[in-house]
Amino acid sequence: MSIRAIWTGIARTRRASGACGLGVVFAVLAASLALAQPAAGPPNIVLILVDDAGYTDFGAYGSEIATPTIDALAARGVRFSNFHATPMCAPSRAMLMTGVDSHNAGVANLPESTPRAHRDLPAYQGRLAPGVETLATRLKRGGYRTYMAGKWHLGHGPGDLPDSHGFDRSFAMDATGADNWDQRSYFPLYERAPWFEDGQPATLPKDFYSSAFLVDRMIAYIDGAPGGEAARPFFAYLPFLAIHIPVQAPETFVRKYEATYLDGWAAQRARRREGAIRSGLIAADTPMGPAPGSVADWNALTADEQALAARSMAVNAAMLEAMDHHLGRLVAHLKARGQYDNTLFVVLSDNGPEAGDPTAHPLFRAWMRRQGYSQEVETLGGPGTYAAIGPGWASAAAAPGALYKFYAGEGGLRVPLILAGPGLPQGQTERAFTLISDIAPTVLDLAGVPGSGPPMQGRTLGPVLRGQASAVYGPQDPVGLEAAGEAALFKGDYKLTRNAGAWGDPAWRLYDIVRDPGETRDLAAEQPARVAEMLADYQAYAEAVGAAEIPEGFSADRQVAANLGLHILADFRIPLLAGLGLVIAVIAAVVLGARHYGRRQPERAARLGRLAMRGLLGAVGLLFVAIALRIWTRPESMAATLGLAAQSPLGLATLRADMGAFFAGGGLFVLAAAVRDKRSWLAPAQALLSLALMGRVVSLLAGGWDLMSLPPMVLEAALILILAAGWRVLTPR
Repeated sequence: MSIRAIWTGIARTRRASGACGLGVVFAVLAASLALAQPAAGPPNIVLILVDDAGYTDFGAYGSEIATPTIDALAARGVRFSNFHATPMCAPSRAMLMTGVDSHNAGVANLPESTPRAHRDLPAYQGRLAPGVETLATRLKRGGYRTYMAGKWHLGHGPGDLPDSHGFDRSFAMDATGADNWDQRSYFPLYERAPWFEDGQPATLPKDFYSSAFLVDRMIAYIDGAPGGEAARPFFAYLPFLAIHIPVQAPETFVRKYEATYLDGWAAQRARRREGAIRSGLIAADTPMGPAPGSVADWNALTADEQALAARSMAVNAAMLEAMDHHLGRLVAHLKARGQYDNTLFVVLSDNGPEAGDPTAHPLFRAWMRRQGYSQEVETLGGPGTYAAIGPGWASAAAAPGALYKFYAGEGGLRVPLILAGPGLPQGQTERAFTLISDIAPTVLDLAGVPGSGPPMQGRTLGPVLRGQASAVYGPQDPVGLEAAGEAALFKGDYKLTRNAGAWGDPAWRLYDIVRDPGETRDLAAEQPARVAEMLADYQAYAEAVGAAEIPEGFSADRQVAANLGLHILADFRIPLLAGLGLVIAVIAAVVLGARHYGRRQPERAARLGRLAMRGLLGAVGLLFVAIALRIWTRPESMAATLGLAAQSPLGLATLRADMGAFFAGGGLFVLAAAVRDKRSWLAPAQALLSLALMGRVVSLLAGGWDLMSLPPMVLEAALILILAAGWRVLTPR
């Protein structure tokens, strides 16, 4: 407004009454001065990445978990209801940091789950590809200070860490996860927790707790800028370890949720859907996605199993609240420094909730004990404890979506996204479809940083946020996504998807995800033309980015399990070799002693040998019958013990019928042979074991090498040898 216009306004007020006229004058002057003030300058940027948070995990998205800091940002900004990441962390982080597809960024799969056939391909190197620029590099070129504290997982070889990708200061952990209380590995895949500061190996303090430490480090970086540097805006990337396994949290936070989850995951899943409806996130008639087959019946668990599961979820909730609490300390610090109002906050998750529970497997529990981890319910969450929420709670956190992390169902892809800051709408829910690769161009747009450097494939959300557009992608714009065989093609309101994992469905399915985000109704048979069109779009996308077809029988979770077993066996190699040597020595001593004794008293030796063999066979038969009884009475527990995932009702019935019959039949035949001293009774048991071993060999040849199938194969081969020895010793009548 010009000075002349101001004086014209004053002249007009002289003809008005005194008090009213003076009010107009002051109002005009105040408006003119406000418009004349210079802009606050480029905003600071705080990018908060939560690890494995489900669609409804934040309070602002309908959760019972207290996240007041995140909820306040949602109220101050825009909450997205149709935002998607990839189904696993490293590809999502690559897209978040670069604005390009994960294949083009060089991180199309987790390094820990990449099949051997893909490891030489450019898209599957597990590190950012040469020539790909990060958001930090672009912002630094635009005048920003750049800091990072948290999980990186984009490589830690020469030139791979954050200091080589645009960050001025960084404290980074490069692995799928780590312990939240100590500097130790949480998984046998890693010898130690790989933490680095500014590219060099780092040591954690004794009072370390991940969320508290990362916020402390970030505040120190922001405040530590020298003189003239402090006047420049900053980019703070905070990828928390929360709420990745192992879920761990201070007891003060855990105590709050002790009674919250006692009624089980089915009730919790219904509550999350109701919360999402109540908060306006989804429509009231949104159908609930089907429960995955991996989710057990809560009422079939024992009281001890329910107590452990409820406590594990309480720790998970406490871990998220603790993270939000420490994020609140950063927000309070920025407010105290007068920097909050000019800071853009972006809050999101890297994929859906984690359903994997390694503690269900005996081999992993042995590794846990060796590492000093416990699962005591009373102390769970504290230092030295290990918890995971498993498929039941993960399914609830993804409600109303289907499946969870590692799957292309909406439960694995659709995650929360909140943007808040200067110039953005407040208290708004945005329903436009968007993808994680859109975050980098959006941040650059809102920061006013010129788009120099290699082109990005993501699109800015700026026009939607400014009210200039209603959608980021047009109804005919295909948007592809693939990770470890999990694939999706989005186009308008529709999604063509394939879930390749153990609990998915490898067939291509078509869903209207606007009206049916739970993916309850497959439209493929009704709309074959749309399926053909979108499948052609997906194939064009896959060819353009270099997405390789997965090997037959591959799934990311199985590959991780195989690698896990290999590392555990390697960790136990010394005691295993020592134990094997001891067993061989004992067997050799017994054989030599028996031969010496047999030469002196052959008839008595034969009787003793037959008696010992009958005792051994009796023990084997009793063991088989005990296993059968356990399968009939506690199928969920036995499924975990046998290395299987929890089953659906039909799967549990099949387990009881088939596996129960196998063990019961074999055990009864062996017991009959031992009691009656008649080797013919061993023939049916020998046939059952031989067929089982043959089936495993065929599966191994058809599906490829799987280390987790080795222990049962070795056990079956040993039992066959015992029965063969019994055949030679027992009476042939």
